[in-house]
Amino acid sequence: MRLASFIINGTLKYGIQIGEKYADLSEADFPKTMRGLIEAGPETWGAADVAARLGKYPLLSVATNQLTAPVTNPSKIIAIGLNYRDHALEQNVPLPPAPLIFAKFPSSINGPYSQISWSPDLTTEVDLEVELGVVIGRRARRVSEADALDYVFGYTVLNDVTARDLQHGDKQWVRGKSLDTFCPTGPVIVTCDEIPDPQNLSIRSRVNDFVMQDSSTAQMVFGVRELVSYCSQAFTLEPGDLIATGTPNGVGVYRHPAMYLKDGDLVVTEVEGIGRLENIVKL
Repeated sequence: MRLASFIINGTLKYGIQIGEKYADLSEADFPKTMRGLIEAGPETWGAADVAARLGKYPLLSVATNQLTAPVTNPSKIIAIGLNYRDHALEQNVPLPPAPLIFAKFPSSINGPYSQISWSPDLTTEVDLEVELGVVIGRRARRVSEADALDYVFGYTVLNDVTARDLQHGDKQWVRGKSLDTFCPTGPVIVTCDEIPDPQNLSIRSRVNDFVMQDSSTAQMVFGVRELVSYCSQAFTLEPGDLIATGTPNGVGVYRHPAMYLKDGDLVVTEVEGIGRLENIVKL
């Protein structure tokens, strides 16, 4: 399934993509939000998929400016630092011996075509990071690597926008990663059955016409199985939670000279098999 959330006439809805349209599940006998559907479990997911493909629900045409983040209210966003070999190489630092975990506040969630914005009085060194986003499907606590993918609902594209001056000045990362609008996600969630191997996907970003990042999830130091299992040993993962799995090389801060985002930039981030985000910077 490919699922999206969107606003129609001021109302948040969600649906399953059928061709170029979406079967509206929010008016059916299903939970009223994407997170609610995820929390309802596999039996409900299957019933929704079958009903949508049988044409039981109205098909809606959705403009890009109506799309929101697929999960607008995750309980937490778990992020992983330094998780691509090529990203460690560009910094000339050793690979981490274990996943490096930090957090982005859920209030940073942003839509796939919404504006990225910040106050120039607060930060002047804002960077992009394209990432594969993992959407948790079942409550996970102390799960094994062998079973970890059974707890994943699907995958999305995530841009871990970062204020580098705040990140490096604070000596920890949460504030610089969590400004409002700093977590564009979407445009859809693609369920696991359509992406059987999350470790073999092209991942790219560009600013305007300039390619910033062009790599593969095969470059991950710790794959999705390892990350889900590792995180679940420390804290419970809830349905709808997001894991941002790290970014490859090419980010602005490690270029010579550094390349930071500026007013009017079009930021495009994409992952093979899922889609792309297109966010304009507006200061």
